Amino acid sequence: MACQGGSSRLQRTGFAPRSEMPKLKTKSGAKKRFKMTASGKIKAGVAGKRHRLISHSAKYIRQNRGTKVMSASDARIIKTYLPYGL
Repeated sequence: MACQGGSSRLQRTGFAPRSEMPKLKTKSGAKKRFKMTASGKIKAGVAGKRHRLISHSAKYIRQNRGTKVMSASDARIIKTYLPYGL
């Protein structure tokens, strides 16, 4: 009792399907590494905090705690990885 040629939406309902663009995928690495502020800027953790800290000065370690706001040129690239924001 299988239909020959398959049943399309046009045959079943009489309406043509809407042509919508496919959804864009978010880069999974970007959603793990970046957050967005309320004003739309991009926050990220500072590099150089994982290992070999003994060779860095106390000032370097202290100033690189927490997160920083990305520069405008980097943020523009990162926003392409996050098409629907975070």
